Amino acid sequence: MPLYEFRCDTCGEFEALRALAEFDNPMYCPTCNAIAQRIFCAPNINLNAGSLPRSSPEPRLVKQKSSPASPRYQSIKSGRPWAISHSPERL
Repeated sequence: MPLYEFRCDTCGEFEALRALAEFDNPMYCPTCNAIAQRIFCAPNINLNAGSLPRSSPEPRLVKQKSSPASPRYQSIKSGRPWAISHSPERL
């Protein structure tokens, strides 16, 4: 549910959680029950030091592995070993 800000003429500003389907419905002040107007404001974005990656003017040096890893399984070089032969000699 989004958090909306409202302004009451007598009590001032307050916030309220409302469903998206109710954004156009009138909001009443929780103190005096007068109709409050919605305030359009920028979203709250947290820009703490730990939340964003640090950027550097110079690119990072990425080191490659010294040698490629050997394959786990060796490939069979004799045609299609999974195919069953239907040659006349075998029948």
